[in-house]
Amino acid sequence: MDEALLGTMLASTLRLATPLIFCALAGLFSERSGVVDIGLEGKMLFAAFAAGAAGAASGSTTLAMLAAIGIAVSLSWMHGLACVSHQGDQVVSGVAINIIASGLTVVLGIAWFAQGGQTPPVTAGVRIQPMFAQWTAGLAGIPWIGALLGEGLLGHNALVYLALALVPATWWVLFRTRFGLRLRAVGENPQMVDAAGVSVTRLRYTALTLNGLLCGLAGSYLVLAQSASFSPNMTAGRGFMALAALIFGRWYPVGALWACLLFGFLDAAAIRLQGAHLPLLGEVPVQAIQALPYVLTVVLLAGFIGKAVAPQALGRPYTKER
Repeated sequence: MDEALLGTMLASTLRLATPLIFCALAGLFSERSGVVDIGLEGKMLFAAFAAGAAGAASGSTTLAMLAAIGIAVSLSWMHGLACVSHQGDQVVSGVAINIIASGLTVVLGIAWFAQGGQTPPVTAGVRIQPMFAQWTAGLAGIPWIGALLGEGLLGHNALVYLALALVPATWWVLFRTRFGLRLRAVGENPQMVDAAGVSVTRLRYTALTLNGLLCGLAGSYLVLAQSASFSPNMTAGRGFMALAALIFGRWYPVGALWACLLFGFLDAAAIRLQGAHLPLLGEVPVQAIQALPYVLTVVLLAGFIGKAVAPQALGRPYTKER
């Protein structure tokens, strides 16, 4: 494998893994607090629509990101209202969020922009540009370093580096702070936390707020960094892949990161292999290549879900004892 291909694959892996990392960390906060979040897909999708609509209408990157974060946090609070405040079924609530987001984004897109559910493309000034473009150009002529360091690691925008930086930050918050200790405790034994005088409801809503914030960043990235506009169902199952990565990582940030990078690499490889010819097999069907990350998700999930130990109170509504 030559240096150019290695650099391209590294860059593509990081770009494609970024929304997965944001969503996996979002699910980590929620599920460590004991709240199942099947709705990662819907939150990211609605956040992408909000970013595309606000960015096209206002011409402001800041407003686009605030709109995306605002709608994702609102959906997380709606999930909390159903599951934390009213002890509803967490899986059903998450599925409902996915269905609402899938349908309502198309309806609003048609009503507001009349482009078949899509939003108008955001301008170049609204899109998030690479941070180190000059460094990348300066390193381009150096063998290996230009491809791997320049294009592969330095040719990205701020959200890519933010996603990577949030992994150790999340680990520190969860395992080195009092808040993290309480959050993990409420996902294991909420009765004990309540007996200690700490509000289970407040902790779970705080976790869901962080969850919405990260889902909003994931949706913003899809429109403002990866694509130029919103299109119906553009998340294409990434929320479910992030949830699978969270399970593979055994509800730990670093493990989830490696799983997200694996999925990003497979997605990048699927793009590279379209139209390729393999010995004895001929041309690889495009559909088979596109399905590869999802097939691996199912296979790995079936193999690892029995070995990964979830938080003990995950999915169990808590009712305060009188």
